[in-house]
Amino acid sequence: MAAATLKFEKRETRGKNEARRLRASGRIPAVLYGAEKGKAFEIAVDPKALLKILHSESGVNTLIGLVAHDGLSEAGRDTRVLVKEYQLDPIDHKLLHADFYQVAMDKMLTVTVPVALKGEAKGVKQQGGIVDFVNREVEIEVLPGDIPENITVDISELMLNQGVRVRDLPTEGVKW
Repeated sequence: MAAATLKFEKRETRGKNEARRLRASGRIPAVLYGAEKGKAFEIAVDPKALLKILHSESGVNTLIGLVAHDGLSEAGRDTRVLVKEYQLDPIDHKLLHADFYQVAMDKMLTVTVPVALKGEAKGVKQQGGIVDFVNREVEIEVLPGDIPENITVDISELMLNQGVRVRDLPTEGVKW
């Protein structure tokens, strides 16, 4: 999984009008949860840089290093976050708001990861079957540094009426 960096500025103001002014200046309002227990920080980030991260191969599972605009992060420590939620404008699909949560690199997280099929099943080629791809993503429990971009399943040996279950997927460093 690739790590990305995102610059932020601390916000002192709140409210609908301030959010509109912030968006007009080319940034979006965001909230950082988990930096201190029970406290959230209001920040502003560049929507283009965040969209680039969200449209990457790993998407919302990308581990992001938050760096303050002036080069110093909160309390001088490295802030690793994941995107918790984001809001898009329903008409022009621009980012309106984002929520981040800080992760501890030594604690397991539950994330949703896409499943990718590899190969063409023998049952399709030889027996005229079709591939029924039911679960396109699975929930896994993994350390933040080990989140895979996707889980690849080789279906090239499957014959008619055979299948692959979640329990049959590779489990190196992952809990189902």
